[in-house]
Amino acid sequence: MIFYKTLRPFKAISFDLDDTLYDNEPVIKKAEQQFLAYLNNTYEKLAELDERRWNLYKALMVKEDPSLKHDVTAWRRAAIQRVMIVHGIAPVHAITYSETALQIFIALRSEVNVPNQSIELLQQLAKHYPVVAITNGNVDVEKIGLQDKFQFVLKAGNGFKSKPDIALFQQAADQLGIQISDLLHVGDHLNSDVFGAQQHDAQAVWFNPQGSALNGAKLLPTIEMTDLQDLLKLL
Repeated sequence: MIFYKTLRPFKAISFDLDDTLYDNEPVIKKAEQQFLAYLNNTYEKLAELDERRWNLYKALMVKEDPSLKHDVTAWRRAAIQRVMIVHGIAPVHAITYSETALQIFIALRSEVNVPNQSIELLQQLAKHYPVVAITNGNVDVEKIGLQDKFQFVLKAGNGFKSKPDIALFQQAADQLGIQISDLLHVGDHLNSDVFGAQQHDAQAVWFNPQGSALNGAKLLPTIEMTDLQDLLKLL
């Protein structure tokens, strides 16, 4: 545990989810592969759709509508619909089919194994502080068994811009009845989590299990941890 700044008293703890409380990267990689296989096998007109072409469609959608980057669910829905329409599926059917495909992807990307250590950590922290979640992702929190471990879960989208924007941090503070400066945010991403929290006066714990360098950090974290269990030492 490395302190870059003096830790001020705080009144609540917020957590990022993906790659903070569980390893999300292999889950997403597998989900994307299974998602494309579903499209290939279900729709004859999409049989040749590969990862490269799919990524081009996703890039095109956010280029046309930059606001989609703040809502990964809406972004994927728009990309699926565009792919289907371009490949000859009627728009009225593309709307219905894309919703089915979207829900299949969310189920696949929610095949997450949350370590018992993470669950026990949240339970211990909750005895001392309100604990909430702030995520840019679209994991099904109930499916992965974390719904009841937080007072509430906030996700980007539906009017909330994604981290590092202030929106989710402000909403969390408002729902907790505190100032943003009273929040200790824990996350793995130097921009979304560390910079996002600290530019809005919250304190930030950078979870860095790989011991990566701080290269490119816009702001230093309050604390760097390679093991989230070190949070218990702050109690």
